[in-house]
Amino acid sequence: MMREALRLAKRSKGETSPNPMVGAVLVSRGKIIGRGWHRRAGLEHAEINAISNAHRLGHSTRNATMYVTLEPCSTTGLTPPCTKAILDAGIGRVVFSATDPNPKHAGAASRLLKRKGVKVDHSLLSDKSSELNFAFNHWITTGMPFVTVKAAMTLDGKIASVTGESKWITGPLARREGMKLRHEGDAILVGVKTILSDDPSLTLRDILRPKPEWRGPDLRRIVLDPRARTPLDAKVLNDRLGSKTTVIVSPDAPTKRLAKLQEKCIVMICPVYKSKFNLKSLLKKLGKQNVTNLLVEGGGETNAAFIESGLVNRITFFYAPKILGGREARTGVAGEGLPLNSGFLLKKIRWRNLGSDLMLTARVTRA
Repeated sequence: MMREALRLAKRSKGETSPNPMVGAVLVSRGKIIGRGWHRRAGLEHAEINAISNAHRLGHSTRNATMYVTLEPCSTTGLTPPCTKAILDAGIGRVVFSATDPNPKHAGAASRLLKRKGVKVDHSLLSDKSSELNFAFNHWITTGMPFVTVKAAMTLDGKIASVTGESKWITGPLARREGMKLRHEGDAILVGVKTILSDDPSLTLRDILRPKPEWRGPDLRRIVLDPRARTPLDAKVLNDRLGSKTTVIVSPDAPTKRLAKLQEKCIVMICPVYKSKFNLKSLLKKLGKQNVTNLLVEGGGETNAAFIESGLVNRITFFYAPKILGGREARTGVAGEGLPLNSGFLLKKIRWRNLGSDLMLTARVTRA
């Protein structure tokens, strides 16, 4: 039953931020009588949808058991608390998988339901439920987005040839997986050199929305641009989302350039430390703006800046069976470099074959 709830929760991947993905199943006499999942922020939670589904199908929810992937909410937010709906429905037992990761609310629903006579069990498949909402859990406990660095490169680490050619290093299957990463994220971040050399759109494409009526949040574009060099005719400033693009500048960026950029997009000033952006300060600002999941797509200097700062939580590298060489060819990770025993370690390493390409996904840990 909990596995079914997890399956339902995954249906809204990329659509619920800044809320977690949650699925719920109602069971009576060993049979499922209702299913529900949280579709997107502001709409009914999984528990409410499961109860409504059971009632629409003509089932009584009294004394039923609810299996839900996350501890039900007990506070009023954009929607009423799910604990009230559970009690009103007469549900006799609640089995939740993961405890609410918010320290302010953890265990509150469990205690409330028990006081009202509802039997409560928890921690069933909690590792899978927690992994499902890894980005949300990181954001709610640290106040900063979960950061993934993504790059597509040759076997010798090049993201473009010496003449600047980069389309396409990897094949269609790898590019599709890259689009899925964008779909799951709240924002994509690149450095201004990527804008100047490639003029990318940084949009969601080549994947189908889960449903035609999808109205989830658009992918936010962020450009690290200390000197406000982003061209005013850049694609990211001139499509339907251009006014929502954020350009991050340093405090001493040229005033005239800032004024022109502010007419086209959102301009955010970020403090600088030792001639580099204070990325931790930036992540805290983005976290306050409900960016829970940030995808960094470089290029090499920007990727390195995040890696060297120790603020990366996951890497996803795509490798094509090609070798380009070239001293001046751009690399996936540039920067000043880390010592061999830097403490930058990878865990939960996973390799996937995508046609002739390889996809490496790993979590980052510090020794």
